[in-house]
Amino acid sequence: MTRILEPGQIEGLSPGAIPRIRLPERSGPFAARAERLRQLGSPGAIGEAIGDYLRLMARVAEAQAETLGTLDPPLPSASELGRSRTHRMPPIQAGGWPREATWRVLAAELSERVAATADIPDSARRELAQLRTLPPEWLEAQADALLGGRREEVEMAVAPFVMAALQTYWVALASRLSEEVVPAIEVPGVCPACGMPPVASVVRVDKHSQGYRYLHCGLCATEWHLVRITCSHCQSTEGIAYHSIEGGPEAIRAESCEQCHTYRKILYQEKDRSVEAVADDLASLALDLLMGEAGFHRGSGNPLLWQ
Repeated sequence: MTRILEPGQIEGLSPGAIPRIRLPERSGPFAARAERLRQLGSPGAIGEAIGDYLRLMARVAEAQAETLGTLDPPLPSASELGRSRTHRMPPIQAGGWPREATWRVLAAELSERVAATADIPDSARRELAQLRTLPPEWLEAQADALLGGRREEVEMAVAPFVMAALQTYWVALASRLSEEVVPAIEVPGVCPACGMPPVASVVRVDKHSQGYRYLHCGLCATEWHLVRITCSHCQSTEGIAYHSIEGGPEAIRAESCEQCHTYRKILYQEKDRSVEAVADDLASLALDLLMGEAGFHRGSGNPLLWQ
């Protein structure tokens, strides 16, 4: 039976009873994401209307899985990790991390792999070809805009592909951290590893996290625990409501907050064990339309959709 604990009950648990964070595995989340994107874009599935785009992003995720094992970017030094713990700052903070040129090489490699796919749209093939010719300064400026959330500076057509390279780079970093070096930061609504906002949350059913809700980082794929029936944006526990599409899948809902008028999607593994935060959030655009009509706005965007 799924457990739902109140905040007071959670505070009374012994330290370590609830895994605080879930760092990504070295193999990364991308193969599972690709499989889920293809499933969600198939005929009769929730994302059928944007099936072509989901299949394109599935090929991107496959290329990410293919290249992740070749990456070995340097981690913070012991002194840098010590400072991040002392000041409760994310150890691989996206906004200020000194990116190596490796990520730009990765962006070119990802675009080449995806462009070689026979069944992608011609428009995507053109964008991918353009990406391989762009100057380093432009790519770095786009990365800064994407990681800084400056949407007005983002070139939307190539943004998902640039973001895919950044995701792969940061998963390569986060997967080599240990829980001990990631501090419990004082801003619950951002990733404790890289400082980026969550894309959605997942209520898990595995042995160690049964019934617990984890926010999922759209950049480095780290997950961190947040008490259920709590706004992931402002942390209010009042005015929380749950919304779904009539006749839609039971595994995905939108969790809204009357205090800050934001929402994020919440996925339930007990309803569908194959849910994946980035994929299911991307495929359920109908639920976003419903929430917009109800007067709520997203707490943060999906890393693979910038339109």
